Amino acid sequence: EDSKLKSWVKYGADTHFPIQNLPFGVFSTKDSGPRCATAIGDYVVDLSVLASMGVLPEEVKSVFGSDTLNAFMAKGKPVWSKTRKALQEFFSDKTKAPPNDPKRPFLIPMKDATMHLPCRVGDYTDFYSSRHHATNVGIMFRGKDNALKPNWLHLPVGYHGRASSVVVSGTNVTRPRGQIKPDPNGPPVFSECKKLDFELEMAFFVGTGNKLGSPIPIEKANDHIFGLVLMNDWSARDIQKWEYVPLGPFLAKNLATTISPWIVTMEALQPFRVANEKQEPQPLPYLRDPSLTAYDIKLEVNIQGPEAKESSLISKSNAKYLYWSFTQQLAHHSITGCNMRTGDLLGSGTISGPSEGEYGSMLELSWGGKKEVKLPDGSTRTFLKDGDTVTMTGFCQGQGYRVGFGECTGKLLPALK
Repeated sequence: EDSKLKSWVKYGADTHFPIQNLPFGVFSTKDSGPRCATAIGDYVVDLSVLASMGVLPEEVKSVFGSDTLNAFMAKGKPVWSKTRKALQEFFSDKTKAPPNDPKRPFLIPMKDATMHLPCRVGDYTDFYSSRHHATNVGIMFRGKDNALKPNWLHLPVGYHGRASSVVVSGTNVTRPRGQIKPDPNGPPVFSECKKLDFELEMAFFVGTGNKLGSPIPIEKANDHIFGLVLMNDWSARDIQKWEYVPLGPFLAKNLATTISPWIVTMEALQPFRVANEKQEPQPLPYLRDPSLTAYDIKLEVNIQGPEAKESSLISKSNAKYLYWSFTQQLAHHSITGCNMRTGDLLGSGTISGPSEGEYGSMLELSWGGKKEVKLPDGSTRTFLKDGDTVTMTGFCQGQGYRVGFGECTGKLLPALK
């Protein structure tokens, strides 16, 4: 059905933003401040202009002039759907009269737009939901027999992260300093991080929340999820190793978390649902999702060193490798009655596949730094070097079209002296 949709806006079959996608974000230009947008082809679409033209539903008339999507997200799923449908009708090549104003003030070339964080991030939680990743890390730290902790197959393990350092794609990241323990028998030292890593993740934004004391039941969880972004959870492995017992990651993760600027809706991802890996043992009833689903989102990580002419592919993975689903993560997070709020960000954890080329972190690719990873440009890495630019991309492949996420990119700057 979706593959038949065509638009009067011209774009190629490999664009991440065809009429089938229509993600949401926030942009500015050199002449005007941040406001809400969608994307089609190579254009950013100013939703505040479309609203003033009367193209969009009455319910969203006043929300798109804002510099965040929070007000729109809080409207709930029926309004998100109605808005997306109105946009698809407006941009469809079957539309009775595409606006004949040759200037089309609502279309801004992407190259003229600066993207911002799409919404005000409330709380940020990071899960650990890829079995391959958790197993690899477990083997490295604890050995094969004790790779997965006893709780891992029973609940989506997670921790509360730091929302203030979530940044939009394109933001530079400074190598952190902190306590590390290079000599297992010696005292800790204060040093710049020597083992800085990326983590390839997806994350979802909560659209509508729940009242304190009232959990979100799993069969309703999907209606609370506004959409997905790509996420790079920058990680200081040597700081992490010394600090993480007994309460888990703290400073190792709070230096920066980069997300892609366009939130892709669950509706746009609907055609790319695939069966989830069989969950054994069967989860407890509150985690049993009658329509348990994974998403076939092809993911890539590229690294470009400061001297390199172009970037090198270092990993290819897929969101379908997540053991615990987004709905299970949300149901679990709120089962205590914890109140989720519009704009809360929930990361999936590093997404690694079964084979070596599908590992979602340098920690795994270099097996804890024991192995040099060769890049096509001839250089090698165990962890990231100063000046490296890490770029993540992801898309779903439909028949003759893609639904994509654009890029999630960040450049690593040297530690402060």
